[in-house]
This record gives sequence, C-alpha cells and structure tokens, in this order.
Amino acid sequence: MKAKNVLAGRNPVREALRGGRPINKLLLAKGVTGGVINEIYRMARERCIPVQQVERIYLDRVAPQTVHQGVVAFAAEKEYVSVEEILALAKGEDPFLILLNEITDPHNLGAIIRTAEAAGAHGIIIPARRSAALTPAAFKAAAGAAEYLPVARVTNLVQTIRYLQQRNIWVVGADLSARDIFWNVRLDGPVALVIGGEGKGLGLQVRKSCDLLVRLPMAGCIASLNASVAAAVLAYEVFRQRRMAAHERVPDR
Repeated sequence: MKAKNVLAGRNPVREALRGGRPINKLLLAKGVTGGVINEIYRMARERCIPVQQVERIYLDRVAPQTVHQGVVAFAAEKEYVSVEEILALAKGEDPFLILLNEITDPHNLGAIIRTAEAAGAHGIIIPARRSAALTPAAFKAAAGAAEYLPVARVTNLVQTIRYLQQRNIWVVGADLSARDIFWNVRLDGPVALVIGGEGKGLGLQVRKSCDLLVRLPMAGCIASLNASVAAAVLAYEVFRQRRMAAHERVPDR
C-alpha cells in the first residue's frame, strides 16, 4: 500500500467517508471511542468497509510522522482534476482560484486547501514539479477540506496563468515589493490569487505574468508571513468583497 493512499486522523477519514471516496480498509486503535469515532465506524459499516482494531503502535508504523488520532484508512488515491474542470464547477459564478507556486511544505498546502474551501474558492492549482503534492500530511492539515476542493496539477504555471487571463480571469499575485495594498484592489470579480513558495516568493516569470501585484502591510519586525497565512488573508478579502458586492446588487424591497 503506497503511503499516498493512507489517510490519517479523525477529520480526514470522516470527510473522506462523507465525500464518498473509495476506501479499502479502516484501522482503529484498540480502545478509541467518542462521537467522531462512532460516526466513522457507523459510516464504514454502512458502506461495508472492513474495520480492524489494532494496537496503536501499528498505526504509528503505518502513518509515521502523522498525528493519526487512532484512525487510519487505506483509501483510493485522490485524483487531480484539470483546470477546465475547476472552471466548470463555478456554474455561473465568477471563478475564484488559488495558484500556488512551489509551495513545498505539505502542511502549508493542506492549510491553504482548508482555508480556500472555507472561503468559497472553486479550486487550487499547483505545479507538477518542485511542489508539495496531496500527501497524507497535506490531507491531515486540510482537516477534510481536500475531499471537497478540487486540485489541478499543471506542467507550466505561467502558461496556466495566460490561459486563465484568456478566460477573462484577473490574476493577482502576492508580492512583498508590490505597490498596492490588497484591500485597495477590486477582488470581487473573476480572480485567481497567486501565492509564492516559502522563502522564494512568486519567482520572476510568474511575477511578470500576473495582471497585478498586491502586498500585505507589515507593521512589526517580521518581514513576511507564512504562505498559508498570506493565502488566508487574501482569500478572505475576496470572500468579503464578493459578499459586499452581492449585497449591493440586492434590490430594495
């Protein structure tokens, strides 16, 4: 069983079951109980998924370096989707995408997926090379959101940016040297946010390809924010502006 097919943790396993993801086998540590565990066990039995109780040390070996919380599932590999499939999910709404350029920490990837799903993004786009993938650690950090938010993997992020621009999607990159502060920019239309990698930023070609660059003002001694935090701030600014724009479009009664 490949490690990438292992889901560890109560929320990731529960959301995989809720989302209908194929699961081959479920392992529970002996003695674990509680509301979430009972819910996981019930859904597994309803779907005729084999459930085995094992010693916790065995789960430590199956899901090393992961806080498994006494729950591990052997699942079918999460499939990546195409950019076109993500755009189709917008279904009449203005597309809202988040592009990640060389985010190499799977915990950051998972955290961004979790925030993006909560903020109403339609999908995440990552490069195929020099980027964290949908590993067990990423799934754990996403806390179940990866079951609902599609992720596309592309060979060339710059070409993908140009494709989105051809589809009239405004591409906005987060950059420390940008002139504009993010809250002074219109983000309520079709938009793709671009977040750079840890310590590297956007990269020259990606930066040049963006329609606009924005920055997060820094008042303290630290010069930059974690990539997942920056993504969260910008994603919720998109969410806020969209809610305000939708409210303004509601006619008076």
